[in-house]
Amino acid sequence: MIRPALLVGILSVSMAVFGQRVGVVLSGGGAKGFAHIGVLKALEENEIPIDYVVGTSMGGVVAGCYAAGMSPQQIEDMILSSDFKDWINGRLEKGYNYYYNKTDEYPSFIKLSLSLDSTLSLNLNTSIAKDLSLNFAFAERLAQPSAIAKNNFDSLFVPLRIVAADIFTQSQVILKKGVLSDAVRATTTVPLFYNPVKVDGKYLFDGGVYNNFPVDIVHNEFHPDVIIGCNVSSKVFKEYPYDTDDKLISRSLLYLLLDKSDPELIPETGVYLHPNLSSYTSFDFAKAKNMIDSGYIATLRQISEIKAKIGVRRTCESVAAKRNVFNSKTQPLIVEHIRFRGFNSRQQRYINRFFKNGERPLYFTDIKTGYYELVSDDYFKNIYPNFIYDTETRTFDFQLSKRPQNNFQVDFGGVVTTRSVSEVFLGLNYYRFNRSLLHTNINVEAGGFYKSLQAKVRLDVPRFNRFYIEPEATFNNWDFFTGRDVLIKGFTPNVLNRIDRKVGASIGIPLGRQFKASLNVSYINNFDRFLDSDVITSQDTLDQLKLSGYRTGINIVTNQLNRKQYASQGKAYQFSLDWFSAHEEFTPGNTSIMEESEKQHRWVRAKLTMEEYFKTGFYSSGYLFEGVLSNQSFLSNYQGSIINAPGFYPLQDSRTILLQNFRAYNYIAGGWRNVFAIRKNLEARLEAYVFKPFQAISKGPNQEAFHDSAITKMYFAGTAGLVLHSTVGPISLNVNYYDDSENQLGVMLHVGFLLFHRTSLE
Repeated sequence: MIRPALLVGILSVSMAVFGQRVGVVLSGGGAKGFAHIGVLKALEENEIPIDYVVGTSMGGVVAGCYAAGMSPQQIEDMILSSDFKDWINGRLEKGYNYYYNKTDEYPSFIKLSLSLDSTLSLNLNTSIAKDLSLNFAFAERLAQPSAIAKNNFDSLFVPLRIVAADIFTQSQVILKKGVLSDAVRATTTVPLFYNPVKVDGKYLFDGGVYNNFPVDIVHNEFHPDVIIGCNVSSKVFKEYPYDTDDKLISRSLLYLLLDKSDPELIPETGVYLHPNLSSYTSFDFAKAKNMIDSGYIATLRQISEIKAKIGVRRTCESVAAKRNVFNSKTQPLIVEHIRFRGFNSRQQRYINRFFKNGERPLYFTDIKTGYYELVSDDYFKNIYPNFIYDTETRTFDFQLSKRPQNNFQVDFGGVVTTRSVSEVFLGLNYYRFNRSLLHTNINVEAGGFYKSLQAKVRLDVPRFNRFYIEPEATFNNWDFFTGRDVLIKGFTPNVLNRIDRKVGASIGIPLGRQFKASLNVSYINNFDRFLDSDVITSQDTLDQLKLSGYRTGINIVTNQLNRKQYASQGKAYQFSLDWFSAHEEFTPGNTSIMEESEKQHRWVRAKLTMEEYFKTGFYSSGYLFEGVLSNQSFLSNYQGSIINAPGFYPLQDSRTILLQNFRAYNYIAGGWRNVFAIRKNLEARLEAYVFKPFQAISKGPNQEAFHDSAITKMYFAGTAGLVLHSTVGPISLNVNYYDDSENQLGVMLHVGFLLFHRTSLE
């Protein structure tokens, strides 16, 4: 017979064991927080119950996804997906990168975003990362779980707390209710990296600023019997790290921004996990799988200790069943209203055009399509999205909030080369948004070889679907004689100075997501000065050729390449059809045997350019094809005719040389590009091209131009080199070959983007 006292003892022990509640704490640590996924996976596989989760920073992301009903495997699949890499790197999600809003490629590598108010005061935007895709991804994946819980974090699959920081009052904020995606996004707002979001009227930042290991919060909020704390932060020092300070100094900004994680916060009844992540940094997002495995292994190594302290078990089947019950309550993501915060009525009408022009209801595909079409414009990169559930109608509202807008942008760039074609670039952009969006753009490029001034004003009008009107004025000046090669002594610069001017306007419309069509009308006024002899003396006077007139045409284009120079993925197509009417005035110099003349020229030209890459592992191959058909006539002499003929520019320096064998009025050309990834951001490139004119432009005995229809006329070009993609653009060393007697072999080293505006005739 069991004594009453013994029975009471047994019942007490039994209740203590089988009534145990387990709280899991996940610290911040940037990319190293991926290790938390492995921890959760190991706990579930070993039937360790998880009753509460608390997280900060990346730990808050993992905790939020887990509490939202995602299994550790589902979280891992999301983190390892290519979409997640795009979210983190600020790229718009694949298939939603609208070319219609893409601007021309300029040699810029630094962009400063500023806010210019009516008093002409400037405020700098301090964030360095784009969060457009990240924000929408969180909103998309967490909207329905948040709706199931009615925005109460205690009613999620697992009760949750997320830690954020209020930097104005210098205090932590414990998020326990509201829109779940807002909480998850707030706790990842690393100062200076991401723009903050407002939660309950306050701008909040990364929770790790004031509490990077929130053990106290899980204790105070949930009072669990056992706490399992996983710390992935290396900031655990109580004393100065004399032996390792030299190695750690590179992380000084991270240490300055984040609170210290104290292992001693875990009580003796709990378990402290610290995965071995010493070989990784907080920015090693590409090594997510390795860090997940590290968290999994670290947990398995301590699983005996965990099981000894936690007597209760919860089978994988029961957890999956509970998760399925929670997720079965999901409501369809149907939107009845678009809410706006910070936009006036006229701005709201403009934005509504992106969402079926006010038609309701909207399905999720309508919302996603409209959102990405809107934010593909640089001006709207500070819009913040979320879904808000209406418990009465059982539908969602989609809210777009205006964060501090940056209406003034300054671009800096340029290139430094071993040839005399170095230049600097400055771009100024000003936006005005009300009933329509007005974008004023001024670009200046300056160097010995090339100078340019360009002004554009683009007015986006949300009428008749969508279209824009863009007046433009461009001045270009090329001095080919200055383009000397300091590495190849045999390089022959051309005696040619080109002044190229264009004033015109275009009207553009989107063609689906990937293409844009534009109708262009412009007045051109060009002035070329050149020599008709291979030898120049100080007494020589140059030929002068003035070409003025009009052009009009249509252009259909897309560009999905991953880089604006030295691409290795994506595709770009362009088709143009143009009509020209130009008046020529030729004044000969002393090296010319021609007489002064005037001519009128009219011609039509069609041009097709195609570029595409196919990537397999470390190797990417691609092709470049170009074809031109026209009835363009010769100008007064050979030199003027070849200068104003369409050209093929396959290599990075092709526009800096007058390649006479690669110019013709009618031609086809193409080549194959091979790109080998040696290591991160370092590539080896091997390219070969062929240029076939239908009728080559040749020089007659009296300096006149004539067509040579010999079928054997075919010219080759190629390059081999190394390219390092850096924060200041490509750093490239290339050996270039052209089938050209004057410029056959060249070596070029350049740092930055070697890009120029197109001529008025291109």
